[in-house]
Parts: sequence; structure tokens; C-alpha cells
Amino acid sequence: MKVSVLGSGSAGNAVLVVAGETRLLIDAGFSARDLARRLARVGCEPHAIDGILITHDHGDHTRGMGVYARRHGTPLYVTDGTRRACGKLLRGAEEIRPYRAGHPFEIGAVRVEPFVTVHDAADPVGVAVVDRDTGCRLGVATDLGRPTAGIRHALSGAHMLVLEANHDAGLLHCAPYPPSVKARIASSHGHLSNEAAARFALDLMHDGLVGIVLAHLSRESNDGRIAAEVVGRALRGVGWRGLLEVARQDEPTPLYDVVALRERRGPTQLALF
Repeated sequence: MKVSVLGSGSAGNAVLVVAGETRLLIDAGFSARDLARRLARVGCEPHAIDGILITHDHGDHTRGMGVYARRHGTPLYVTDGTRRACGKLLRGAEEIRPYRAGHPFEIGAVRVEPFVTVHDAADPVGVAVVDRDTGCRLGVATDLGRPTAGIRHALSGAHMLVLEANHDAGLLHCAPYPPSVKARIASSHGHLSNEAAARFALDLMHDGLVGIVLAHLSRESNDGRIAAEVVGRALRGVGWRGLLEVARQDEPTPLYDVVALRERRGPTQLALF
């Protein structure tokens, strides 16, 4: 399994998962043209995507889904609630494949395990993705609202995590948002702070976890260096020495090879803080 966060933040989110010959896009929060550009940066042709899985209806996760699906003939995996909420993005020509939280399904070489989140969207889900050939398990944990027991269970055993670290509490307090927006972000249906992300990372810690990419950082109320320091400090405190990276809004991360990271696990394992 290989994973790249193509971009993450309030202006757009998308994650590429490669397993064998299967290429899955999780969310499509950029224009179809921008998605194609970002995919090219990590060596993936737009027509090679086997499916786009949409986690919820917010525009920073759905912006390009309809145009991309129509342009490249790519199937769209959406829940019924998300499909209804995204009606303006769809024209009826898309190949829609409905799915439901709590009901795993397969796309090529991967098994997708969707689970309910408590984010303030129409029908929000998170996903764990398993490469059936290698057993590598990816957890995509953004837009959570709060980490429930069900979410912890769904993400347990992940070898790699794309983990939300949306805001620094102090920076959010000073951010140029109306009080209502600040309250929404910090609420139990909003986004995880750096400190909450650190606690959640510790909850999900196990011997096989080899990489974490911090994602969905706010440009106005967070800083990648702060997020990496807060989460990294917590992880170092329990002796974890895996890959820690911060996803950018404007460019993709490298295409991380989860199998290679597992093989490198040990005292010499790469740590990026």
C-alpha cells in the first residue's frame, strides 16, 4: 500500500491510496483539473483512478467529484445522505455506487471499512482501508467532531493514519472568525485541536503503527510546526519513532510506501518532527 495526501485543509482535501493495481481517491475537494495536476505530481494518471470515495458533503471534500467522475468515467462511492446533499454537483451521468457506514465493501484490491463520525455534515463517515494482499491498514481520521469509542475501534490496528490536527486553541481564539464559527470549530461536532489529535494518536498507538500524516490544518488558526511539535512531543513521550509528517494545502505529500515503512520499523526508523 502507498499513500499520498494530495492536499488538506479548509480549501480542499483528497487522499490517494494505491494497492496493487487499484487506485482509490478518498474525497475530491479540489477542481477536477487541480486533482489531475496533484495526481500527476505523484505519478498517477487521472483515468487510472478506480473510484472516488466521498466521506461527507462539505465542499472542501466534494468540489471536484462530479466533474471528475464525468470527465474520466470514475465511479463515485457515496452514502445516500451525502448524495442528496451534493445534488448540485451531480448531473445524473455519473456512475454512483452507494455505501453505508458499518458495511465494509471492496474496491479492487482494497477493503473499505466506513464508520460513523459526529462531524456537522449530512451523513459523515470516516474510513479504514485495508490492502488485502499485504494486510496494510490505513485510517483516514479527519473531520471527526470528537473521537468516539466507535471511531477508536474502527481505526485500531492501523499501520498508517491520516489524522486531523485542525487548530491550535490559542491561535483559534485570536483568529479572524466570528464567535459562532470559532465555537463551531471547537465544538464536539467540529474539528480536533492539536492537543486532541495528540491524545487521539496515543489512544491509537500500537506496535504496528509506522506513520502519521497530520491533516486538515487551518491556515488561520494553526501552524504546521506547532502541530508537529504538540503531536510529536506526545509520541516521543511513549517512545514512538515513526514517520510524522504534516500535509500541506497547496502540494501533495510524497507517495509513502507503508510496507517499506513497516520494514524499516525499529531503532533506526525515520522520524520527522
